[in-house]
Amino acid sequence: MASAQGFKPFPQSSTGASSNQPAATQRAPQQLRTPSNHKTIYDRNLNRTRTAELSRASFAYLFGEMVSYAQKRVTGIQDLERRLNEQGYPLGLRLLPLLLYREPSRTSVRPNRILPLLQFIHGPLWRQLFSRTADAIEHSSSANNEYMISDNEPLVNQYISVPKEMSQLNCAAYVAGIIEGVCDGCGLKAVVSAHNGGTEMWPGKTVFLIRFEEGVVEREALLDAKK
Repeated sequence: MASAQGFKPFPQSSTGASSNQPAATQRAPQQLRTPSNHKTIYDRNLNRTRTAELSRASFAYLFGEMVSYAQKRVTGIQDLERRLNEQGYPLGLRLLPLLLYREPSRTSVRPNRILPLLQFIHGPLWRQLFSRTADAIEHSSSANNEYMISDNEPLVNQYISVPKEMSQLNCAAYVAGIIEGVCDGCGLKAVVSAHNGGTEMWPGKTVFLIRFEEGVVEREALLDAKK
């Protein structure tokens, strides 16, 4: 037998593993999971969730997180309301065709006048979002292009605790963005903002000020003159 002194240590790799160890196999990319019937959300009937309601607890949590996320990236109240408005705007653009699709065929016409648009926002849009209509529609007595929609108890403000130093903040700016998206989707350009209008009876009342562009008002006047 050969003495132990005649053996040399077996060479090893820099990682300490022997050279005859199989190399690690590369993990295959994960595939998207699909239901057993091979249907996706795009195959679902749009009327299937027409009367479905979202849990208020779920909404309160998601909306609170959205406000908290936006608050960390702003420098003031106006900047925060602008961000909330921008987040609601795309939702308004997408809700408009969905609501028109769900309306009866005799009424599923895209509003192209100011009054029908305001009635659409006051009724179908508010019922889709909050399961009820808005509380009032008003026309400004000082500006011909300004209209107001009031909500005595906005759902989006019921679960948000606003500190005293930010008492002017109104998180319903998110809803104002939805309204603005609907207006623009109908071709009636407008700027929409949310304002605190609390009273003794309704301390949380919010007024949504809809300020249409001058061209929209001029077109409205021409259409009225042709009648």
